[in-house]
Amino acid sequence: MSTRKTTLFYALLIAVASAAVGMVIASKLELAPTSSAQSVTAGVPPANSAPLTGPVDASTFRTIAKSMSPAVVNIRTESRQKQSQMTQFFGGDDDLLERFFGGGQGGQRGGRQQERPQVTQAAGTGFIISAKDGLILTNNHVVEDATKIQVSFYGDDPDVSYLARVVGRDQLTDSALIELTEKPKRELTEVKFGDSAQMQPGDWVMAIGNPFGLAHTVSVGVISATERPFPITDGRSQDVLQTDAAINPGNSGGPLLNVRGEVVGVNTAIYTDSRQAGNIGIGFAVPINTVRELLPQLRTGKVTRGVIGVSVGAIPLDSLEMLGLKERTGALVSSVNAGGPAAKAGIEPGDIIIEFNGKTVKNRDELVGYVTRTAPGSTVPVKVLRDKVEKRLSITIDELNLDAESARASRDTNEPEPEEQAGEGFGMTVGTLTQEMARRLRLPSGTEGVIITDIEAGSPAQRGGLARGDVLLQVNRRPVATVADAARELGKVGSGSTAFLLVLRNGQESFVTVRKE
Repeated sequence: MSTRKTTLFYALLIAVASAAVGMVIASKLELAPTSSAQSVTAGVPPANSAPLTGPVDASTFRTIAKSMSPAVVNIRTESRQKQSQMTQFFGGDDDLLERFFGGGQGGQRGGRQQERPQVTQAAGTGFIISAKDGLILTNNHVVEDATKIQVSFYGDDPDVSYLARVVGRDQLTDSALIELTEKPKRELTEVKFGDSAQMQPGDWVMAIGNPFGLAHTVSVGVISATERPFPITDGRSQDVLQTDAAINPGNSGGPLLNVRGEVVGVNTAIYTDSRQAGNIGIGFAVPINTVRELLPQLRTGKVTRGVIGVSVGAIPLDSLEMLGLKERTGALVSSVNAGGPAAKAGIEPGDIIIEFNGKTVKNRDELVGYVTRTAPGSTVPVKVLRDKVEKRLSITIDELNLDAESARASRDTNEPEPEEQAGEGFGMTVGTLTQEMARRLRLPSGTEGVIITDIEAGSPAQRGGLARGDVLLQVNRRPVATVADAARELGKVGSGSTAFLLVLRNGQESFVTVRKE
């Protein structure tokens, strides 16, 4: 993995955790530097779901290490990255004095940037899932952008390796399937699959991998937690297993094994402080059940997921009565992508999706799982609650394009110059939406609302997700075309009560809840 990509990944994870604590991807070696998939059952390797019983004795982990280490492989990759290099000031391959004092003849002056490819090397781990076909599971970030993949085996001379190619990759589960294009003459050992859904905090596990180039290192610990949300991209996360079994850079893609020696997870990342890049007892593994579902699609080289084009959030605990709910269930629609499946079906910001394809929706994560597992092109019924009234709609599922989704999420916003106007109660200042502001924000013609010109730090507005430059369209379903309208409707909200706001941001309407202090 290149220095630039690793640094960007570290920055993203550190931002998610805190200024002092961050996530570190566990793949690099000697270098300075997940939503579930559409469910498929055909061709999935069997998994042992029998209860984990029996004692753990002095030979348990020795036996697992002896039997499973031959199925674990070390992976080395090469990739070509473009590195910007400053060319000479005054000519060709002259020396330093000539560059500063102009002794060279001809050439371009002023210095220019030239992109030159640089070969970078990285290392990780994988495990054999089909000895006959030479198929190996690993992490996506281990082999992403690799131009050369070399695999070495347990007990072999470290200098002996075999070439492999990528069959399929999936960013959201950080999983990849590779295939040996060269094989050893001897018979290969393959892993057995366990049931990751069985794992509970306190269960013993073993990790085998290639930390810091120390091939086939074994570490033992327990499952510390299950269903930890691990951020993958903006607005999407993958539930992972947390373990205190030592996982370090180079362990990425290796197996996490139960006491029967069956794979229950794919090691992918560690949690560390800002002073070190090693293990401090918090590691993460993608549950093997999640990856098993993907295997038929990884074999084809493409993973498809459903998408409906909405952003959803949790139901505010203090707003159940106002929303018409008896209990905290469903997913609150905060925004709807223009022209997307949800918009075409009639779903609006502020709707609560309470049922999808005949299944009750408990929360936002459950809805995301239902949608991504639904085949694109399918038409399914949904039930929403709008203004305390249930509505039944039909929606045709589209195919998730992660690149397009990420690009839309990271699109820059144009902030207007603030025109200060009085606004009280929520820690925000609103002002008149002028034609010039509307033009700069590229708002649709005829947009009526007021613009948020300032947000107080730590205020209810900031905690609710409002930002300077948002256009406030409605307060509690009532349109606000002027500052006076906004002041009147916001003033109706009692202290301690929640206001339901419809705002326009980046050309997209969003439903926001803000509790007035």
